[in-house]
Amino acid sequence: MVEKSLYSVKRKPKLIGGNVLQSIAQYLLSLPRYVKRLILISADFIMAIACLFLSLLLRYGYIELHISLWTLSLYALIPVIGLYLVGFYHGVSRGFLDTVMSGVLQLFFVLIVFYELIIYFDVLPQIPRSTPILFLFLLYIWLWNSRLTIKELLKRWQGKRFEGELIDYDNILIYGAGEAGQELMKGLSNSHKYSVVAFVDDDRQLTGAHIMGKKIYHTDNLLDIVNTLDIAQVFLAVPSISRARKRKIIEKLSHISIKIKELPSLKELADEKVTVSHMRKIDILDVLDRQTVEPDEELLKKNIAHKSVLVTGAGGSIGSELCRQIIKNEPTCLVLYELSEFALYSIHQELLAKQASSNEYQDIQIVSIIGNVTDEHNLMRIFQTYHVQTVYHAAAYKHVPMVEHNPFQGVINNSRGTYHCARAAIQTDVETFVLISTDKAVRPTNVMGASKRLAELVCQALSHEAASIKPDSKTCISMVRFGNVLGSSGSVVPVFTKQIEKGLPITVTHPDVTRYFMTIPEAANLVIQAGAMAQGGEVFVLNMGEPVKIVDLAQRMIHLSGHEVKDDKHPNGDIEIVFTGLRPGEKLYEELIIGDDNVEETAHPLIMQAMEHRFSLTDLERVLEKLPEKSQLYDVVWLKLQFKHFVDGYKEDTTVHS
Repeated sequence: MVEKSLYSVKRKPKLIGGNVLQSIAQYLLSLPRYVKRLILISADFIMAIACLFLSLLLRYGYIELHISLWTLSLYALIPVIGLYLVGFYHGVSRGFLDTVMSGVLQLFFVLIVFYELIIYFDVLPQIPRSTPILFLFLLYIWLWNSRLTIKELLKRWQGKRFEGELIDYDNILIYGAGEAGQELMKGLSNSHKYSVVAFVDDDRQLTGAHIMGKKIYHTDNLLDIVNTLDIAQVFLAVPSISRARKRKIIEKLSHISIKIKELPSLKELADEKVTVSHMRKIDILDVLDRQTVEPDEELLKKNIAHKSVLVTGAGGSIGSELCRQIIKNEPTCLVLYELSEFALYSIHQELLAKQASSNEYQDIQIVSIIGNVTDEHNLMRIFQTYHVQTVYHAAAYKHVPMVEHNPFQGVINNSRGTYHCARAAIQTDVETFVLISTDKAVRPTNVMGASKRLAELVCQALSHEAASIKPDSKTCISMVRFGNVLGSSGSVVPVFTKQIEKGLPITVTHPDVTRYFMTIPEAANLVIQAGAMAQGGEVFVLNMGEPVKIVDLAQRMIHLSGHEVKDDKHPNGDIEIVFTGLRPGEKLYEELIIGDDNVEETAHPLIMQAMEHRFSLTDLERVLEKLPEKSQLYDVVWLKLQFKHFVDGYKEDTTVHS
């Protein structure tokens, strides 16, 4: 056996022009449908004669027979006519299913009775009474095997261009020989894109057995099987598999270029039958070493159930996910507050579709409001009109280079907008106000991070001095800080995905740049739970796990897409990683807390509380009031001086923080 390189397991295209059999196949496939049907009928008739002759030979035990070829042909023609009448020849060979043969079996039982009647009444020259059963049995075997053979050949040839072009189907290994794996195998049986070659399973009792002709191997030999059988994709057909187990499988295959896809969980599949359409790409979270815990349902519902809830920035990546999770927790009213008309329309239509498809959401009022978070009077009107009790403030400009080039727009929206939004909440007796913050607010080296830390300081000050705005205020204000979310508009993951799909080099700013990562649904889920734990003024910090090197993430995404990294060691690889240099204001790594000893644990294992310095509301208001004037003058020097005074650790234009 030829040993293959670890980087050559993806099925390589093969030239097939010039091969005689495949040239014949090309010619046959190009024939009109009725001609192909006539060929199949003729072949079956000839084989029926052969099967009848063989059954007589087996019955008599010698070659000399006393029945003419004409009589043999007449007997053999009867089942062929029967097959035609029941529509056996109207089906497409490439779509042949085993279930078709059950109909043939029923026909043959009828024909056995028919033959016995012919023999009994001596209609045709007599043949032994046992012969029809043996004859139809042999013919049945021929029909089944011939159609399976044709189907297999067509699966390999149909849809492929023969003359000098390439075969592009993939060899598939199904991980999991249980019910889901078997259903998936059935779903793939008619595919021209995939060819299942084997199963692997953890159960040693299944090792060596076969499912639908495909051998089951043990998972201990996974890497060898992938190499030996020239596997291009591994399909995980174990809906109940744990994330830890899934990560081990991915790690085992991490050094080879192979696509890995999975079935959804049992909960997502519900009562649906498994089909190839259910297959999806591996969640990138599965390749990150992140702890996850089941959400606390009581915390999720505390500030939402039977309440009026408003989300600012409702059309953004975090804001829209908050809306999706809020509606699941049965508010009486959900107000979507967004400046972008298109983003607002998109999330509104999505939520209306959810509402229409489920009786659980019928009583929820969903309202879309176009508005700016700096418009305090409009916010107050909205809060009062819809009796808003909970506000999730997700509206922000968050793209670091964009805000770096538009500093005043960023600060006015992120810092002053938060001030007006929180003030409006206090004045209208909103019960809970939660600011969505970022790890870039910690010792920032960019305007975006500094503007978000300033927003945190505003919320801290308003929480402690709310009485200066409304003496009897009971609004609980808190902040939730976390790192990058996978799949958001500012995340590298969708950028890398597009680059891989187009075959372009992946662009990474620096080989040592690291980031924390969390999925959007998990982040939104924890934001809601953290807000429910607040007493007032807390800065909650989500446990993001271990930071990940972006270059490692890029390499894993390339491998999971079935490609090979192109570098000095592998010059013939598929996709190159190009380092472009740190962008203005970008750090090598982000932090979640400002000090080393100012964080406390909470009742939730993934939510911590940071104890950080705050400023008086008067001092902050003085700066916020000057922003419009300084914006007109574009006095960036003044702005950055304010950052240096208020934002702990702010360091202007530093590209590497250490």
